[in-house]
Amino acid sequence: MSTDVTIPEVGESITTATIGRWLVKKGDRVEKDQTLVELETDKVNVELPSPAAGTIVELLKKKGESGNVGDVIARIDESASDDSSETKDTPENDAADQKDDEGSGDQKKDGDDKNDKEEKKRKADEKPKASDDAKDDDPTDDSRSQTVKGDDEPAKAPTPSAATADGREEDLVPLSPIRRRIAERLLAAQHNAALLTTFNEINMSRVMQLRTVHRDAFSEKYGVKLGFMSFFVKAAIDALRQYPALNAEIRGDQIAYRNYFDIGIAVSTDRGLVVPVIRDAQNLSFADIEQAINGFADKARANKLTLDDLRGGTFTITNGGVFGSLLSTPIVNPPQSGVLGMHAIQKRPVVVEDRIVIRPMMYVALTYDHRIVDGRQAVEFLVRIKDTLEDPARMVLEV
Repeated sequence: MSTDVTIPEVGESITTATIGRWLVKKGDRVEKDQTLVELETDKVNVELPSPAAGTIVELLKKKGESGNVGDVIARIDESASDDSSETKDTPENDAADQKDDEGSGDQKKDGDDKNDKEEKKRKADEKPKASDDAKDDDPTDDSRSQTVKGDDEPAKAPTPSAATADGREEDLVPLSPIRRRIAERLLAAQHNAALLTTFNEINMSRVMQLRTVHRDAFSEKYGVKLGFMSFFVKAAIDALRQYPALNAEIRGDQIAYRNYFDIGIAVSTDRGLVVPVIRDAQNLSFADIEQAINGFADKARANKLTLDDLRGGTFTITNGGVFGSLLSTPIVNPPQSGVLGMHAIQKRPVVVEDRIVIRPMMYVALTYDHRIVDGRQAVEFLVRIKDTLEDPARMVLEV
């Protein structure tokens, strides 16, 4: 009996998926619930398990090809046994085929080989030489971009190479579904909101002292390091309570003010930026927040983030400082009305009580939707975060 493997419904509003990577080959024996393929959507990657035990008899979609929900991408023969007579495509078989191909060339007679060479030379001499301009216009066969694989695991589509006017090459790579989605959302944010950014700087001395004093005990008790992000999440929630417009969104001709705080934490992956959400962060301790962030980072690296991890969010925090960014203007994640950007900590000279001293300083940026957030609110929001982090005891006393 043959069983179809189809693209499943992986989430609301997701109707298509792209084949990311096949984990099995034609002829492989698979067990029920064994992962067959990684599917890429415009939000997350999904591992597709086998619906039945049997032998893979067909792979109908190659890596990089897209399909709609419900499309058949493979077939499994449940009646096939382990020692199926059908030859499996294995590296050994591929090597044997290659050897056979090479061996057939050796069967040519020396005379035939000599004649072939003379014929090729004669045709080359007769062919008119192309001008330099013509050479620049000719397409280039870039063998570097082609990878030979078995038929069971379709090769990655070769990267087309195009020659520029001066003869240099450019590689053309299609946008991944996630990268396309990121581009769409960023453009939507720019086109559909009145974005403005305000800046401030924070003296991080006291936060750094707290981390140094309690770092080992915190790590031993909770199994995670005490990072800067939990301080910023706590400070942001405190400021959002004071300035609720930054925790709101526009819905038609109404403004929805949320009485909960789902904080999105921007995480960079090799596939692009994703923003998993810490739900009801107002109810979490420092340890809870650090554990949630570490969990998201591990899932992101393993491509295990789910749609529920990314759904919603009322406010976002992004940390470009981990990459060395000194200052930037983050873009709001629609339909949210604000995003807080953290940056690198640098020792700089500052004036404290009429004295020039060296302090670890961080620039922070708040980009906000000016349609519902006034400039004064945005500035005071950022000042509130500055004051809280420069006197972190306020987070404990809630003053």
